[in-house]
Amino acid sequence: MTKSELVEKLAETHGILSMKEAEAVINIVFDGIADALNSGEKVEIRGFGSFTVRERDGREARNPKSGEVVKIPPKKTPFFKTGKELRERVNGGA
Repeated sequence: MTKSELVEKLAETHGILSMKEAEAVINIVFDGIADALNSGEKVEIRGFGSFTVRERDGREARNPKSGEVVKIPPKKTPFFKTGKELRERVNGGA
């Protein structure tokens, strides 16, 4: 499912929202999650899952084309862990 499909589904499911309003709601939710992660907070949506930021150490790697050693700097990356309820729904348990 893409973001635009999610917007359409939200607008269809709740007839009181136009497509533009549904898109604004989705953007507010996604922006809120991104802002919280950017400030180092954990985002937990009960029954769905939790978003955290993990720090990856810098390392040395090789360019596969030239074989040259390349230094990769440390970086932060978002991580999602599914909640129990979502995991059970996906596996047909609920």
